[in-house]
Amino acid sequence: MKYEITKSIAPSMPKLGKGTECFKLLLSQTSQDMHAPLLPMLSPVIGTKISQAEFQYPSGQWFEMCGQQAALIADSAGNKGQLGLLVEACNRDFRQQDTEELKKYLDYQKTCKKRSQSKDRPEEVFPLLRFLPADTTKPGYLKAQMACQEHGGLTTYIDLKEIEQLDNLCGSHKQVTQMLRLMWDREVYNALRATVDGITGSALLRTNLTVSTTPVRARQFFKYNLYDGTLGRMVFSYKARGNRDGKIPRIGKFNEEFYGQLDVYLARLDNCKGRYVIKPLNKLIERLAYDIAELGDLTDNDSLWDMGKRSLISAWKAGCILWALNNQTWTRPMSDVVEWLVYHDMWSKYQVLGDMLKEGDTSTAEASKAAPANMLDDIKGNSFTEQQLEALRLESGKSKDGTKRQLRVWVHRGLITLNEQTGVYTKTEAYLKRNA
Repeated sequence: MKYEITKSIAPSMPKLGKGTECFKLLLSQTSQDMHAPLLPMLSPVIGTKISQAEFQYPSGQWFEMCGQQAALIADSAGNKGQLGLLVEACNRDFRQQDTEELKKYLDYQKTCKKRSQSKDRPEEVFPLLRFLPADTTKPGYLKAQMACQEHGGLTTYIDLKEIEQLDNLCGSHKQVTQMLRLMWDREVYNALRATVDGITGSALLRTNLTVSTTPVRARQFFKYNLYDGTLGRMVFSYKARGNRDGKIPRIGKFNEEFYGQLDVYLARLDNCKGRYVIKPLNKLIERLAYDIAELGDLTDNDSLWDMGKRSLISAWKAGCILWALNNQTWTRPMSDVVEWLVYHDMWSKYQVLGDMLKEGDTSTAEASKAAPANMLDDIKGNSFTEQQLEALRLESGKSKDGTKRQLRVWVHRGLITLNEQTGVYTKTEAYLKRNA
């Protein structure tokens, strides 16, 4: 494993090299302190441009680039607003198209009012909207999804400045997490109403979503949905509070030269049609899946493993987008970005919600202290006994019953060896070199 997520310091963002030029171009318009927090947010924003294309995951399942969800989490005045600048830059075409569609729809509504009792009343045609307003209601959202389905299965995009705005979209807070899971899974939402003005139909949910919020709001929102899969589906990108340096962050110029370069990359996404298998990316995901399983064993943490499986899929989708942006070729720097995205997501979740995942104190200040601990690292020295691990487990709030199983798993993975005569376990050279 290249990255350490059991510490309070964020995994270092890799250098954006060959194949990641589009992401580098977008981040060049933001302040330096926002490069790492904003990198995980880019995939849902520009992934909306890809339609009528499927990519094969190592499991054999085919995925579209819809369903991506990401939350930018930072304290108040933490420069989260810079995400909005990138969102608008990438969706200029959607803005223009949606404005024209809404104008036509308003004209239609005026005509309907004039001819409410006339046989000449035109049939309703809901506008084709791609960049949905943050205050979109649930009926409006479902109608937009139906319109996108009729036009070839297009994806809509929503950018929320506050996580509470999800309540409008989903009807009530009780339905929020259900709708988020349906979006991520690209499921059908069946709407049947008995009123004249109600909605009747089936909407296939193709939506990408980004949201900006604070740690306190994120904790309140996910407090009762830590274990139903909602948390794992949404990528977290956490920016810790910085030093009081008194420097005002500098943003880019967003000039015509920038837009000209950006449009070249976005056109590649729009032209990406068909079915694809990206072998080097899938090989990377296979290796990362093994690493996440090993991390789960080192920490003896089932929640970490459960979330890690979905972090892999989210990072894999980002890799598919990078591949399309890079003229459908793969490079090593792209692999570095995908790997970092997996670990940065899990690190962010434990920094914000770690104590809640451990069912401990719910104060924000204690969250990062509850990050999963690498027990093998916490054992002092290179050799230890079963009793030492048992004591460490009890100190960490785990039962001693799982000690023998944990030792068997570590031996099987080649992390430690057992001296049958003395009963002493020793960390292997391969494990020590990896952590050197």
